[in-house]
Amino acid sequence: MLNLRTLRRSAIAAASALIIAFAAASAGDILDDWDAVKPPPKPELKAVTLDPSTTALLILDMQKGNCGVRPRCAATIPNVKRLYDAARAANVMLWYSLGSLANLVDPGFMPREGEWQPQNGPDKFLGSNLEDKLKAGGIKTAIVCGTSFQGVGVGTGSGLAQRGYKVIIPIDCLSSEDAYNEQYAAWHMFKGGPAVVTQNTTLTRSTMVKFGK
Repeated sequence: MLNLRTLRRSAIAAASALIIAFAAASAGDILDDWDAVKPPPKPELKAVTLDPSTTALLILDMQKGNCGVRPRCAATIPNVKRLYDAARAANVMLWYSLGSLANLVDPGFMPREGEWQPQNGPDKFLGSNLEDKLKAGGIKTAIVCGTSFQGVGVGTGSGLAQRGYKVIIPIDCLSSEDAYNEQYAAWHMFKGGPAVVTQNTTLTRSTMVKFGK
């Protein structure tokens, strides 16, 4: 009886070891699977109509030294200008992260006094007056524009969502050094990131954003 139990235990142990070894051999890591991974379906874009009295437009890090030398960022300038013009006409709050006024990539969406602040890093809440400005303005929704998408788009967009704001991401107003980073960032905000981010984020285009009650 003892020998039978011992044999059964040995057989079970051997089978378990084979299963683990097979799984380890077949699973691979992300680099092994890199070329075989299929991208998810394109994110759904939605038209939005925003209350101008509770909405802010954030224009982040669009400077000559980065945006000015990145073709993908330069292509977003007319789209940012479109939103800027609409926001100004509707008296929407604006806030910029910017090294200096002279560094702004395009004078067509120049900030006014008190609307900009120097701030480095992807999360613009850190070391800035952004949170105070949003609270003082009674803001509930923020539109995020700028470069880079995987930096300020994800960093500040996530920071907004985690603080209870609704986040509007016009994909044609956020750029990266290359298309893959933009694709990754859009997917992260749409479905790939934490639930608190994805549930509070809407992906759209500049032409799909309107202000009005």
